[in-house]
Amino acid sequence: MTQFSIITSIYKNDKPEFVRVALDSMLINQTVKPTEIVLVRDGQVTEELDRLLDEYEARYPKIFNIIRLKQNGGLGKALKLGVESAKYDIVARMDSDDICLPNRFELQLRYLEQHPDVDIIGGQMTEFIDTPDNIIGKRIVPCDNEDIYGFMKNRCALNHVTVMFRKESVLKVGNYQDWFWNEDYYLWVRMMKTKCQFANVPEVLVNVRSGADQYARRGGRKYYESEKGIKKLQLDNKMITKMEYRYFVAQRYIIQILLPNWLRGWVFRKLARKK
Repeated sequence: MTQFSIITSIYKNDKPEFVRVALDSMLINQTVKPTEIVLVRDGQVTEELDRLLDEYEARYPKIFNIIRLKQNGGLGKALKLGVESAKYDIVARMDSDDICLPNRFELQLRYLEQHPDVDIIGGQMTEFIDTPDNIIGKRIVPCDNEDIYGFMKNRCALNHVTVMFRKESVLKVGNYQDWFWNEDYYLWVRMMKTKCQFANVPEVLVNVRSGADQYARRGGRKYYESEKGIKKLQLDNKMITKMEYRYFVAQRYIIQILLPNWLRGWVFRKLARKK
């Protein structure tokens, strides 16, 4: 199958035991293994994390391309550098504490080979707490390009940690850029502006590590302004109507500003996840 790169990043708060599980799910437990892993160390990390990186770099010298940044610049900048540094035309995205299912890359590569017009392919994801078998929810997204464009009017239609894309398509729209907690959504909207073709496979590709604090991170004015800015970009480019924009802003103001964390978590689990 086609050679491909994976881009991922770590920073000081990542737990070495989680990073090890994530790396093994990409490297060892796959039916089709990556040709390259571009790992951006986003600033100084713990000695234990550095030792882990040294270990994998020594074990897989032909696969690992570790970029060690002296200062933390944020996820958007790290991923931008990762894409630019990737050697291959096909690039997969992965987080440093999640778990790829064994046939993830095989499914996505086969789809891209069979659909040369598709620029980016994602898939479904599950979420777990503590142990991988303790599944607490599933985020289902549409598979067809037209349905994805429609879904994007209200919510992000690609599970970021599941995507695989053509490097040229991402570079053409300016690559990843810094946008608080929504670097992915911002990139997808810019790809939509150029009529890129999107797709998702119906299978679950990644099991995502979750926790109670994730809903706290999705609240607050800064997160609200981030999503509001993306919707304004969609409005300005006639991807959504003024009514859709106003509805979204009002909805997100209630969820992200007014609701306490515990209630926000309930809303996300009920409306955006399936058991």
